[in-house]
Amino acid sequence: MHIAIISHLKFPICEPFAGGLEMHTHMLARSLRERGHEVTLFASTRSDPSLGLEPICDETSLLETGIAEANDVSFFREHHAYLGLMTELRSRSFDIIHNNSLHYLPVSMAETLTTPVVTTLHTPPFCWLESGVRLNRGSMTYVAVSDATAAMWRHVTQADHVISNGINLADFPYQAVADETPYLVWYGRIVPEKGLDFAIDAARLASLPLRIAGPISDQAYFNEAIAPRLGANVEYVGHLTHRKLAHLVGGAIAALCTPRWEEPYGLVVAEALACGTPVAAFRRGGVPALLSPDCGVLAEPDDVASLASAALAASILSRGACRAYAEQFCDAQRMVDEYEALYHQLALAPDIIAHEPDAAHPLAASAA
Repeated sequence: MHIAIISHLKFPICEPFAGGLEMHTHMLARSLRERGHEVTLFASTRSDPSLGLEPICDETSLLETGIAEANDVSFFREHHAYLGLMTELRSRSFDIIHNNSLHYLPVSMAETLTTPVVTTLHTPPFCWLESGVRLNRGSMTYVAVSDATAAMWRHVTQADHVISNGINLADFPYQAVADETPYLVWYGRIVPEKGLDFAIDAARLASLPLRIAGPISDQAYFNEAIAPRLGANVEYVGHLTHRKLAHLVGGAIAALCTPRWEEPYGLVVAEALACGTPVAAFRRGGVPALLSPDCGVLAEPDDVASLASAALAASILSRGACRAYAEQFCDAQRMVDEYEALYHQLALAPDIIAHEPDAAHPLAASAA
C-alpha cells in the first residue's frame, strides 16, 4: 500500500524525540516501511529522511518564544503548510492517508479528498481540533488511543476504533536488576501539565534520589518550579538519546508518572514497564488502564503524600512481571497490526473510496 502520514510540525520526527507523539509517528512510519509499504511522511524539515520524508514546513516550535507576534507567525506558518498539503493531496495518489497532526485543517478538509483518511485522537478535545472535527461532515475515520480518550471525545464525535499505542520493546531492553544505588526516575517533556514538581516533592518525601530526563519545553516553568527544587539528590540529566534514556529508566527502582491533565495514554508507563521498572502514577486518564497491581501502584491525583507511598510500594514489585505485562499489552507490533488491518479495510471499501470531494466545502473553495 502507498500510505501518507501527516505529522504535526512543532518538532521534528527524529531522535532524540521531543515527546511521545514524535516517537509514535516515527515508529509507525518505520514499521510500515519495514513491512513493505510505501510510506510518505509529511512533516517538518529536520525529520528523519529515512521515513520517506516530504518536508512541508520548518519546525514551528522554533518560533514559539512567548512573544505574541512570534506565536502568530507560528500559527500562520502551520495553517499555510497544511492548507497547501491538503490542496496538493487532492491530486496525489495514495491508498490511505493517516492524519497524526493534531491540526484542524487535515480533519476539516478531509472530505475534499477521494482517498480514505484516518485521524488518530491523541489528546483530549481542545478548541482548534474540536472545531475541525465539528466541521467535518462524516468522511473521516477516527481512532482513539485509549478508552479514556474515546470517552473524552464522545460529546464531539464517536471514535470508530480504539487502538492503544505501543512501543518497540527492543528499544527498551529488560533490566532484571536495578542499579546498586537505588533511585527513582521521571522523564518526559518538562511542561506544567506533566507535573514534574509533584515527582520531586514526592521523591523527597520518600527519602529517595530522583533522576530527571527530558527536553525543557517550557523554560519559564523549569526556571520557576523545577530549578529551585534541584540538588540534594534531585538531578536533571538532560535530554538523552534513546539508548541512554532506556539505561536510565531500566536502572531505577520505580518510575514516576505525574500528569496534571487527563493523560490520553501514557507512553512513559509502557516504556518503563518494558525495562522492568515498576511505575507509581497518578490515577488519571488512560494511565490506570496501562497498569495492573503486579507492575504499578496508583496514587491520588496531585497528592504528593499518596505518590510517595505509591513509589515505595512500587519499588518492591516484580521486575519480571513488569516486562511480561509490557510484552502482552504494550508491543508496537500489535498496534501496527491493527492499523494495517484498518488501512486495508478502508482502502477496499467502495462506499468510502467512491465519494467525491465536496466542491462547496468552504475550505476546499479557498484552497482551489
